[in-house]
Amino acid sequence: MYSGVMATQDRLIESTQELLWERGYVGTSPKAIQQRAGVGQGSMYHHFDGKPDLAAAALRRSAEEMRAVAEERLAGPGTAYQRIEAYLLREREVLRGCRIGRMAQDPEVVADPRLRAPVEETFDWLRGRIAEVIAEGRAAGEFVPGADPADTAAAVVAVVQGGYVLARAADSVEPFRQAVRGALGLLAGLNAPAGA
Repeated sequence: MYSGVMATQDRLIESTQELLWERGYVGTSPKAIQQRAGVGQGSMYHHFDGKPDLAAAALRRSAEEMRAVAEERLAGPGTAYQRIEAYLLREREVLRGCRIGRMAQDPEVVADPRLRAPVEETFDWLRGRIAEVIAEGRAAGEFVPGADPADTAAAVVAVVQGGYVLARAADSVEPFRQAVRGALGLLAGLNAPAGA
């Protein structure tokens, strides 16, 4: 019985994650969630208090998954530049946008502190984690001393999110790739000269 309960909860959360990514919060109805998950209304309301409760669980899971994928690249082998490069160049569904970034554009998500929290916390974490990698690179002499880790990390995150927006507007992944190449060029410019 326990595994069936968890399977139903997981299906509801996964279906909500996908629908939020596709349609946003406003465009995701309880009926669409139930249909996608293959469960009845009773099952949904047995596990969750309603759409906001289920959406909060789905956003938390999306945030956890996004952090895990980013951490895998940022904690991987290589120099600070190579680790940030691995994060920027990882495989993405660019034209679908960022699961978390898209929620920051949804007025109902932004207006609800419970729904906004996973979005805000994820971006705070990501900026902080990239800043740590840049600080490590600066301490190792890889980046010039004047490179501010927090400012640089904020720029990297903004490039990724802006790249998604530009790609979706153009219906092409090329604007995203161009933004990433530009960010990598700017990071390369922070490399400390040899022998410095």
